[in-house]
Amino acid sequence: MYNTYILNAIPNGARVLDLGCGDGDLLDQLRKEKNCQGYGIDIQYDHILACTKRGISTFHGNIDEGLSDFSDHAFDYVILSQTLQQVTRPLYVIEEMLRVGHKAIITFPNFGYWEIRIQLLLTGQAPKTKTLPYEWYDTPNIRVVSIRDFRHLCEQNNIKILSDNQSNLFSKKGLFVVKSGKKD
Repeated sequence: MYNTYILNAIPNGARVLDLGCGDGDLLDQLRKEKNCQGYGIDIQYDHILACTKRGISTFHGNIDEGLSDFSDHAFDYVILSQTLQQVTRPLYVIEEMLRVGHKAIITFPNFGYWEIRIQLLLTGQAPKTKTLPYEWYDTPNIRVVSIRDFRHLCEQNNIKILSDNQSNLFSKKGLFVVKSGKKD
């Protein structure tokens, strides 16, 4: 479902950078279905190898260190799907996304989702769901973020929200298309 949202948001022929691209599934779909020129960055070598086998150009790197290898507005879209909660410097990563891309698509597990709230309330333990299947001690997630938190971050940092899902309480994941609100 979330790949469909991203596929629908990106126009045919767009230049796309996927941060935390995993095995390249999304970039492969964009290439095949939208004729996009895609490039990926991931920190795990096995993901780089999987992308290479698919013929997807990838770069081994840590997005927390920035995107200095890329010039301003080198891409139409920069994607950060299900990775925001795993980076140590989320605002810096978003600012870098908006520097190298005209627009950014950001998705993340919504920690404000009702099932997570109820689970925490009733059990007193860190919640586990289909989108958050990890034990608290064995999770790649280093921070929690809700849809409301993300909107607030955008307001405070001159980031314009172009589209999003509306419900902090009823959406399992945050889905945003953003661009810089700063004058170029």
